[in-house]
Amino acid sequence: MIDFDTLKYENGLILAIVQDRVSREVLMCAYMNRRALEKTVETGIAHFWSRSRQKLWKKGETSGHVQIVKEIRIDCDMDSILLLVDQVGGACHMGYRSCFYRNLEGEIVGEKVFEPDDVY
Repeated sequence: MIDFDTLKYENGLILAIVQDRVSREVLMCAYMNRRALEKTVETGIAHFWSRSRQKLWKKGETSGHVQIVKEIRIDCDMDSILLLVDQVGGACHMGYRSCFYRNLEGEIVGEKVFEPDDVY
């Protein structure tokens, strides 16, 4: 196992890209600190560091839309992480399966899977 101390954190954080294990669709990106990575490994559920709330959070803790982590990969520069997950529900708090639901022109190109008022 890669020693977490050898990862290249910036201001204590490392970028985490989340991808659907089967479809390979990119679902979201967020940041992890060492504790979030440890909790993810310990529980098998994605945990991140919220920069806005300045706290550790479990993805889906309020919505139930958790990410079950099946594999973790580290990039060649050791400065970002890829989580391959089984996504339960939507990854985006706006109700879409992926946070990348708009194109550059602003058109909605992603699938809406829930109404945000239903869970948030």
